[in-house]
Amino acid sequence: MNGEVAIGADRTGASPPEASTLPASAGYVLPAIDAGNRLLVQAWLGLALAALLGSGVFAILLVLARTPGVNAVLPTADFFRIALVVHVDLSVLVWFVAIAGMLWSLNLRPFATPLGRAVAGAPLALCALGSLAMGVAAFVDPGEAIMANYIPVLDSAAFRGALWLFGAGSLLLVLLGLARGQRVGTAVDGSAALRFGLHASVVAGAVALLAFGWSLLEVPRALPAKAYYEILFWGGGHAVQFTWTLLMLVSWLALARACGGRVPLSPRVVLVLFVIALGGVFVTPLAYLMHDVASVEHRAMHTWAMRIGGGLAIAPVALAALIAVLPLRQLPAEQRPLRAALLASMLLFVAGGVIGIGIQGSNVKIPAHYHGCIVGVTLALMGVVYWLLPRLGFAAPRGRLAVTQPWLYGIGQLLHIIGLVWSGGYGVQRKVAGSEQVLRSAGEVAGMGLMGLGGLLAIIGGLLFALVVIGAMRGRRRAPQPAENQ
Repeated sequence: MNGEVAIGADRTGASPPEASTLPASAGYVLPAIDAGNRLLVQAWLGLALAALLGSGVFAILLVLARTPGVNAVLPTADFFRIALVVHVDLSVLVWFVAIAGMLWSLNLRPFATPLGRAVAGAPLALCALGSLAMGVAAFVDPGEAIMANYIPVLDSAAFRGALWLFGAGSLLLVLLGLARGQRVGTAVDGSAALRFGLHASVVAGAVALLAFGWSLLEVPRALPAKAYYEILFWGGGHAVQFTWTLLMLVSWLALARACGGRVPLSPRVVLVLFVIALGGVFVTPLAYLMHDVASVEHRAMHTWAMRIGGGLAIAPVALAALIAVLPLRQLPAEQRPLRAALLASMLLFVAGGVIGIGIQGSNVKIPAHYHGCIVGVTLALMGVVYWLLPRLGFAAPRGRLAVTQPWLYGIGQLLHIIGLVWSGGYGVQRKVAGSEQVLRSAGEVAGMGLMGLGGLLAIIGGLLFALVVIGAMRGRRRAPQPAENQ
């Protein structure tokens, strides 16, 4: 059977419209899961799920701390800040690194010896220990909550130790991806283009880690904690966004193809777009060479690189994926959750980008912007998880709950960011809660109330993702799909 057609086949063997006419070179298919890497892929997925569940618990407390009326019964100030730190680090840092580990493990050349497999598992072990230690530190040694951009921290020895563990695991993961990634090859077909996209995301991750290390050496430790961590994580935090963006673009193309859609971009064009998406990250070392790490010019250079260099490839890929899936009708049950995740992902990412254009000053429009973009990436990665499950030997997510989950999560986050934009128009400040929000008018209260409602819906959607995946993993196991169907 032709593997490119089989991706879009339903259980009766029928193909979605136009799937059978797709040329082999247009098959944007992620690397097949090698038997030697399957357990590693599953383990990274397990860490990602644990991070989502943990962040969901803290998110419930976080949203309640900012919802008018409810927050009056909570110890809002310190409680809000500690919950925010742990929630963000689990839902963004740990979730994204774990999913990156899952996707990069797909692209690894398998290890033939027990020692090699132990080396491959070391990054996972360190990241898992660091993630657990973050949550524990919030209760045993929280210290001061520092709302630094990209990686908020609890300024305590226990939490710093947790970050060191997680950082060491992330470094080993990137080094492993650089050293053991599958070769792209000379034949540039759809699969090769996606492999190149995965390689590019690893390179962007390496640049981000270089930036974190460079800042660690240059930022004066005598600075106040808030200024120290803000400067420390600024350069690497901007650079790592290129990693997540590249993984999102890979996911959009893979999901569009998995639905049986015709992606109207040749693999060579996609490869060029990936090069463009990666190119902006190399402004990062230039920023360190040209300007002092604490200077305004240094900060502005990173911001410019992310806004301009990181966005040029997004629109063509998004448009191509949209054209691929919109004409599809009567999809098989296993493909409907994939399309829902893809469309919801593009909706949220575009909404976040549009909001970012209108940001002025420091208010809750800023978290509205990055929540839209981050959730756009998250939804794309959720869709890839749904696609991978049957290829890992589990049941394929299907049914109303699996289709509803991406839309509930996406619409909840859309309401959340609309509420933030609404309130931002009144000047409501970010990173504050309860009485510190100083909500003076009915419009401000309504905006933050909508934020709270949307946030709760998004939390339910995120937890539903974990339930759908766990249900598929606990369901009737079957032999993983053969390579030609991957």
